Amino acid sequence: MSSIISYILGRLIILPGIIIGLSFHEFAHAKASSVLGDPTPRLQGRVSLNPVSHIDPVGFLLLLLIGFGWGRPVQIDPRYYKHRRRDELIVSLAGVTMNLLIAVLTAGIMRLAYEAGAPFLFGTSAGGILWSVLQSAVSINLVLMFFNLIPLPPLDGFGIITQIFRLDRKPWYGRFYQLGPMFLMIIILFHLTSYVISPAVSWTYSLIMSIFFW
Repeated sequence: MSSIISYILGRLIILPGIIIGLSFHEFAHAKASSVLGDPTPRLQGRVSLNPVSHIDPVGFLLLLLIGFGWGRPVQIDPRYYKHRRRDELIVSLAGVTMNLLIAVLTAGIMRLAYEAGAPFLFGTSAGGILWSVLQSAVSINLVLMFFNLIPLPPLDGFGIITQIFRLDRKPWYGRFYQLGPMFLMIIILFHLTSYVISPAVSWTYSLIMSIFFW
């Protein structure tokens, strides 16, 4: 019984980080595309921080259960961009950049709370849970950042390398883009992502925390 309670508590602790991370990630894509002249995200109600607008049920469940997941992709229309290659690259980078920013800001909040005398608060059970929520928010946003940097469609990493190396001009691009989700599910099911993402998240988490808690 205690193990079940611990599991549920553990899922609840990471829940705020997941909701914030997914919502802000997709909002960043939508906002960037909108600023660059594309009305599509705004017309579809995606330029919003409302989690309901951005959470994909499958991606949310996977992130909650196994630690890797995604939000509902923001639809864009690059025909509205003035500098298509540059602007598509900016939109692709917006989501992962937002996740990194949230991770750093959350660590900063933890430091401010610590300096304000919060160690006394975090000595309580409720305070300890709050501290764990903040720690998990840093980790979850780093997971989202590195997961989305995987160079497979439809993730941001593929969008980034597509614009850098002009992959959309390659004859195999269309077929590979269609097969991308299948390849992605395979590496998730066989936990291949953990070999790259887990060390990257661990190293970056340690770096960020060392900056604020030297």
